[in-house]
Amino acid sequence: MTELTVRKLSHEDRIVWEKVARTVKAYSGAALPEAAEEDMAALLSAAEKPGKPAPGAPQPEACQPAKRQKSGPPDLHPIERPVVRKLARGRLDIEARLDLHGLKRSEAHNLLYDFLARARERGMRHVLVITGKGSSSASEGVLRREVPLWLAKPEFRPLVSGHEAAAQGHGGEGALYVRLRRQRGASE
Repeated sequence: MTELTVRKLSHEDRIVWEKVARTVKAYSGAALPEAAEEDMAALLSAAEKPGKPAPGAPQPEACQPAKRQKSGPPDLHPIERPVVRKLARGRLDIEARLDLHGLKRSEAHNLLYDFLARARERGMRHVLVITGKGSSSASEGVLRREVPLWLAKPEFRPLVSGHEAAAQGHGGEGALYVRLRRQRGASE
């Protein structure tokens, strides 16, 4: 038998787990059938011996070309200049705003994810995220530096299509325009 190692979930893993746990429904009905002990013993012994597949184990398929699968969430793309100009001049609506001033990194991360997920569910396309410029004169603010990195992480990419620095009237260097992905199957 192999040993199992137990580790604590990272912040990102916890977010994903909570999202999945919300979608799971309790199994109602008869108990799941258990495998016969002989079958389990055969599978375990075969797993320990390389080279021979276990009886009843799926056989490897003949040499077939592997299907190319896109790994991970879609990439981010910069927001086009004309769209940024329209947002800056008020010709294109900013449908929601989130101000992260004064929040700790973990609080801001969770709030940002929830905000973007809710905005996307409501069909919003462009939102403004205000990070602030930071209070230290020696360096830029933590959230100002971190939020663009978070938006590029795999957990945010299904929500976010792209982001750009906001115009001066919307916070300049201390804010971001964020374009949300369209929901599949949503009529336009």
